[in-house]
Amino acid sequence: MTPADHGLRDGLPIRDWYASEDRPKPIRDRYAKLEALRDLGVEPYGYSYEPTHDMATAPGVYVEDAEEQASVRVAGRILSFRDMGKSVFAHLGDHTGRLQVYCKRERLRELDADVLGLLDLGDWVGVEGPLFRTRTGEVTVQVERLVLLCKTLRPLPLGKTEVLEDGTEVVHSEFADVEMRYRQRYADLATNAGVRDVFAARAHIVRALRKVLDQDGYLEVETPILQPIYGVAFARPFTTHHNTLDRTLYLRIADELYLKRLIVGNLDRVYEIGKVFRNEGLDRTHNPEFTMLELYRAYADYEDMMTMSERLVGAAADAVLDGPVVE
Repeated sequence: MTPADHGLRDGLPIRDWYASEDRPKPIRDRYAKLEALRDLGVEPYGYSYEPTHDMATAPGVYVEDAEEQASVRVAGRILSFRDMGKSVFAHLGDHTGRLQVYCKRERLRELDADVLGLLDLGDWVGVEGPLFRTRTGEVTVQVERLVLLCKTLRPLPLGKTEVLEDGTEVVHSEFADVEMRYRQRYADLATNAGVRDVFAARAHIVRALRKVLDQDGYLEVETPILQPIYGVAFARPFTTHHNTLDRTLYLRIADELYLKRLIVGNLDRVYEIGKVFRNEGLDRTHNPEFTMLELYRAYADYEDMMTMSERLVGAAADAVLDGPVVE
């Protein structure tokens, strides 16, 4: 059973809801393929799979003019799929990039060839085989083994990628609706590599900030998110109720009060990177839930903190840029 098989929607079991006639045809078709895969004895939501390479490193295994190429095993989401009858060209993508694969039906096992005919854009597959270079110069996997890892029941808004003569990639019919991209962040991440880069950049920045503070002897701590008072900042709080204690509590609007108590408790240098909540405006630069870095240090004044701020900004820039100068 898959997660999609459980529960109800519109009063119907999910399995029947997907297959009902009033569902969009692409969804009904995908669900029919799901059942066909099960009829073949193929588990559409498989188990572990261990790639030997990712999409970025696999082409590096190819050796020009070698009599025999090494075999690679990669896994990714199907981004493009060109069925030419006896063979199929497809692009698979993961978090590192995309790689072309070539499936010749007569070279596949019978079951793998049957699975190939039931694939859709967005499905996750694992492939194994040697590398070769096509007439256009693209390093490609000659698929000898095909494994379905995850069958998608809803089509992703995948654009069509065109590679120009200079190697530049142009995406047509991309997922560009701003509101939909924010509301369906998972689809945005799946279809826009630039968004994944932003998420990665944030992680690199946070790691760099921690490194500077840890090396300077600061102790990272966690302070309560639910607090009995919401002082310090001039902001409206989110309010909740603790049933056992029968008292009103607030989601913190800052870390300050508890961090200062730690300084009183003889912890000379402390910091926290954590969520804070302010029940106020919402726009491109303000969000009711956001991450804040707050730090305190004994025996220091504002000049020491200015120096630390400059170091932190510099470390963040070094983590995501080629140098400290932003143009």
